[in-house]
Amino acid sequence: MSRSVRARHKRSRDPRGHWLLLITVLPVMFASLLFEGWTNNEVDASPARHDCTRPVSKAVSQGGPVLRVNGDKVESASMPARTVALTFDGGPDPVWTPRLLALLRKHHAHATFFLFGVQASRYPDLVRRILAEGHEIGSNTYTGADLGAASDLRSRMELSLTQTTLAGSAGVRTTLLRMPQTTSADTLCGAEWKAAQRAAADGYLLVTADRSSRKPAQGVIRQYSQTEIAYKETEKLLNDRTVDRFTTVTDGVRLPSADTSASTVERAQGTGLIWVATMGHAFAKAMTWVLAIAGGLGLLRLFLLVLFARAHVRRLTRFRPGAPWLREINDPVTILIPAYNEEAGIESTVRSLLASTHPYLQVIVIDDGSTDQTADLATWINDPRVRVIRQHNAGKAAALNTGLANAMYDIVVMVDADTVFEPDAIYRLIQPLAHPAVGAVSGNTKVGNRRRLLGRWQHLEYVFGFNLDRRMFEVLECMPTVPGAIGAFRRDALMGVGGVSEDTLAEDTDLTMALWRAGWRVVYEESAVAWTEVPSSLRQLWRQRYRWCYGTLQAMWKHRRAVVELGPAGRFGRRGLTYLALFQIALPLLAPVVDLFALYGALFLDPVRSTGVWFGFLAVQLACAGYALRLDGERLRSLWSMPFQLFVYRQLMYLVVLQSVVAILLGTRLKWQRMHRSGTAAQHLGQPAPASELTTSR
Repeated sequence: MSRSVRARHKRSRDPRGHWLLLITVLPVMFASLLFEGWTNNEVDASPARHDCTRPVSKAVSQGGPVLRVNGDKVESASMPARTVALTFDGGPDPVWTPRLLALLRKHHAHATFFLFGVQASRYPDLVRRILAEGHEIGSNTYTGADLGAASDLRSRMELSLTQTTLAGSAGVRTTLLRMPQTTSADTLCGAEWKAAQRAAADGYLLVTADRSSRKPAQGVIRQYSQTEIAYKETEKLLNDRTVDRFTTVTDGVRLPSADTSASTVERAQGTGLIWVATMGHAFAKAMTWVLAIAGGLGLLRLFLLVLFARAHVRRLTRFRPGAPWLREINDPVTILIPAYNEEAGIESTVRSLLASTHPYLQVIVIDDGSTDQTADLATWINDPRVRVIRQHNAGKAAALNTGLANAMYDIVVMVDADTVFEPDAIYRLIQPLAHPAVGAVSGNTKVGNRRRLLGRWQHLEYVFGFNLDRRMFEVLECMPTVPGAIGAFRRDALMGVGGVSEDTLAEDTDLTMALWRAGWRVVYEESAVAWTEVPSSLRQLWRQRYRWCYGTLQAMWKHRRAVVELGPAGRFGRRGLTYLALFQIALPLLAPVVDLFALYGALFLDPVRSTGVWFGFLAVQLACAGYALRLDGERLRSLWSMPFQLFVYRQLMYLVVLQSVVAILLGTRLKWQRMHRSGTAAQHLGQPAPASELTTSR
C-alpha cells in the first residue's frame, strides 16, 4: 500500500455513529415487537371462561345492568322505558365501525362503544370519529383478556394501557368498563366478580347488558359485537317503533358523561404508547415479508450450491478444470510471499513450498518492513531457490507488486505467509493454465487450526461456504475471488491489469474482478490444497471478516460496470456480482429475521410450528454441509458443531456485513487491522505449533 493510501487509512476511524444508532433503535424495535406479540397473543388466544361455581349476589342478579360497586355494597341502574342504549364491544373495526357509525347517524341515534385498547392504538382516527359524532366510549380492556383468569398485575395493565391509549388517540379518559366475555349481570360470577370489584375500586362503572328476553319497550341495554350480524340486528332494532330514544349508557341512566379530558402528560404517554404499538405492528408485518424473502433466498442459495456442485463433480470426471485435452504444465513457477511480522509461520510456509513435487520454483519472500525476524528466518533457510527482498512497510499490494517486478517466470503463484501447502499443491494449481484463455486459478484453502470450537466453525464455513461457492462459480464462469492464500496467475495477465491494485482492502477480489474485465477466465482447482491459519478469537475474527467484507464491497463498486459489459466481463458481472449482492450482502442483512421469527413464534405464536420451521432450516443446512464435506474429502463428525454455530458465529457474521454496509454508505475508510499468529496452519497435519503467539498484521 502506498504511503498516501496508507496514511489515508490510518487517519480514518471505524464508524461509531451507527452503533450508537443501533443501541438506541434496536431496544425500541424489540420492545415494540414484544409488545405486539403480547397483545396479539392475548387477542387471538384469550383463555375461555371457566364455569361459575358460585352465583352472584341477589343485588347484582336482580338489579339493573349498570353497576356501581363499593366493597360489598352494590348500586344498579336500568334504562327507562322506551329507551335503548346500544353498546358495541371490541373494535374499533376498520370495516364495521364506519358502517355502524353511518347507520347510527342515519337514524339520529347515539351509542356506547366499548373498545379494545390494542385496536384503538391501530385506528385512532376511528376513536376520534366516535367521539366527534356524539357517541360514548368505554373500556373493554386492552386485549380482551379474561380478567377473572388474569393476575392482579395483568388486570391493572389491561385497564391502564387502555386508558393511556384513549388519552393518546382522542385525549379522553373513560369511567365505563365492560368486562370481557360477560353479558348480563349474572355472568359476573366467581373470579369475574372479584375482578369487577378490583376495577370498581379504581373508579370504574360496570356495564353489562339486559337479558335478551327483556323487551326494548321496557328500556334495555343491548350488547353487540362489530360484525355483519351485529349490523343487521342494530338496523332492525333502530326501526323498532316501540322505542323513542337511542342514547348512550350514562345519558340513559342520567349520569355525567363517562368521557373526560385527559391531562397533557396522559396524552403524551398515550401518544408514545400508540407509536410503540404502531411500530410493533409494522415490524411484525414486515418481519413476515422479510422472513419469506430471507427464507426464499436462503433455500435458493442452498439449491444452487448443491445443483452446481453436482455439475462441477460431473465435469471433473471428464475434464481437467479449464483445460480439457490440453498438455501437462511443467513450466517453472515464481511464488510470491508477502510478509509482515510473520516469524511464527514463515519458515513452515517456505519449507512446505520447497518440498513441492513441482521442481522448478523461484520463491520470493517480500518482507514488508517487519519488526521481527521474518526476513532472517526466510534467509536462514539457505536454499538457492529462495530470495528475500526487504522493503519499507507499504502494504500487501505494494509488496506483491515488488515481487511481481522481480519474478523470473511467466507463471506466478501468490500465497500467504501463514499457509502450509500439500506437496502436489503447486503442480495441481497450475495445470488449468494450459488453456490459453485461463488467466488465474483459485486453489482449495482449508483450515489448519480447527481443533477448537471457533476453528471448527470456520472449517465448516470454508468447506460449506467458500469452497462450495467456488464450485458453483467455476461452472457459471464467474469466480469473484482468487484467495490470497493460494492462487496462480499468468504474469502477462497481471501486468495487463496494472499489477495488484491498492484501491481496495480486498486486493485479491479486486485483482480477480480486474482479470475478468480484461477478458481472462478464472477457474477453481479443488485438488490444489493449502492449509491456512484462521483467527483464534472472536475479536480477531471480527477484524478479519470486517476487512474482507468491506474490501469486497469496495471491489464490487469499483467493477460495477461489468454488469453491462460484453464477453467474460459481462458474464462475470451479471452472474458473479448479482450473486454477491443477493447472497453475500442482502441475505446476511435479512437472515437475522429467521432467528427473530423463531423466537417470536415460540413466545407468542405456535411454539411447535415455529421451532419446527427453525429446525427445518437447520436440517437443510446440515444436509448441504454434509454434502460439501463429502465432496472435499472431510469427515462428517465436524457437523456436531454446526447447530452451535447458529447461536454465535452466524450472528457475528451478520453484524460484520451490517457494519461494512453502513461504513461504505457513510464513506468511512477502514484501516488495516492487526491479528495474532501462532503458526498453527499445519496443526491439522500433526505438525507442532510454536509455543508462543506473536502479533502480525494482515
